[in-house]
Amino acid sequence: MNLVDSSAWLEYFADGPNASFFAAAIENQRELIVPTIVLFEVYKRVRQQRDDRAALAASAILYRGRIIDLTAGLAFNAAKISDSEKLPMADSIIIATARSEHAVVWTQDADFKRFDAVKYRAKKS
Repeated sequence: MNLVDSSAWLEYFADGPNASFFAAAIENQRELIVPTIVLFEVYKRVRQQRDDRAALAASAILYRGRIIDLTAGLAFNAAKISDSEKLPMADSIIIATARSEHAVVWTQDADFKRFDAVKYRAKKS
């Protein structure tokens, strides 16, 4: 399973320098999971940069994967991860979700690179 975090989705949508690195995970829809926190972050950012129509179109692409809701169990696990690893809330939810689904996290966010089961590519300017 693959979990593509918000930074990687935004890179892919912008056809940035690392887009092709993330394309394999994004385009393999049968193996793709999408936490609701990623839906929130991608929708919000695209809406800020463009408009509501573009944000909804981007969100529709995320729905090609399997959406993973934030349950009470995931929230508790994320809180423990946040505390022990000193991670922000969204990053902790992503790690907790990936672990619960035995997924690899695909990201440009340096906060993740110290974890196992992470495919990290530094953001290029």
